[in-house]
Amino acid sequence: MTLPILDPSTPEFTRRYTNLADPRLGAQALEASDDFFAPKDRMLNPEPPVFIPGKYDKYGKWMDGWETRRKRVNGYDWCVVKLSQLGIIKGLDIDTSHFTGNFPPAASIEAMSLGDDTSPQAWTEIVPSTLLQGNSHHYVTVSDPTPYTHVRINIYPDGGIARLRVYGQPQIDWTGASRTEQLDLAAMQNGAYLVAANNQHFGAASTILMPGRGVDMGDGWETRRRRKPGNDWAIIALAHPGMIKRIEVDTAHFKGNFPDRCSIQGAYVTGGTDSSLVTQSMFWPILLDEQKLQMDQQHYFESEVAALGLITHVRFNIIPDGGVSRLRLWGTLAS
Repeated sequence: MTLPILDPSTPEFTRRYTNLADPRLGAQALEASDDFFAPKDRMLNPEPPVFIPGKYDKYGKWMDGWETRRKRVNGYDWCVVKLSQLGIIKGLDIDTSHFTGNFPPAASIEAMSLGDDTSPQAWTEIVPSTLLQGNSHHYVTVSDPTPYTHVRINIYPDGGIARLRVYGQPQIDWTGASRTEQLDLAAMQNGAYLVAANNQHFGAASTILMPGRGVDMGDGWETRRRRKPGNDWAIIALAHPGMIKRIEVDTAHFKGNFPDRCSIQGAYVTGGTDSSLVTQSMFWPILLDEQKLQMDQQHYFESEVAALGLITHVRFNIIPDGGVSRLRLWGTLAS
């Protein structure tokens, strides 16, 4: 996997929430009005789009994204995407990278939710028609609090979209869930999300909440080299209040740049804002005292985990800096 150095000027939602349109989590491009030049599923590829000069296929110039033919009739093109799971959409990135003379002049986004009976509801416009530029990211904040399972991107009238990212928070129905079974309360797919991190220079801190193990060094959270005292950290909101029993810190693929040590603090937070947690977290009690880490290894802690009772948030400290692939916090739910 090839991931770019993160641009700190991008909206916070791109670094904080799950990409609900990620095929690694189960998202699918279901149907499109047309994908003559480039297939619709390529638009969801989690890797950054590339441009390969001189590469052609039987349809014409090979493009890394979804591209429709030139429209010679009235109307517009569209693509329906099934999200990885029900979620509240916080923002989108409509990316036209490498599409210059063939990008759509405008696009809109609609959303809907399919219930258990799969009977479709009406599409709801969550992003009105928005002007697009070629070879550009278009970040759009969404304020609709309704959870959705599907989105439809409409492009006016035709053209190509390199990537579509749909950032949001998964919604889980915890009714009837076991109160004794241990669940990964730091799992992105369960609804955990990144509150803040002090540095994400080489990799997004939210990546440590992804399922599975990292595929390479680009698939993890990595900070720049620290040149002053202190340590790097990330604050995570758990998917549900719970009692943490077991912890995994995975440094897969990080060899010359893994953290020397780590520790975790935790607290049950009520009220306040996420931004206020940054200062509060410095004084949270210790959930896991400093532990020595090794390169490219899964570290498991159980007897070392303090009995703090119910917590809602953790502060993951890496000392002094470096890269971590995944963090797992197994615990039981609050009754």
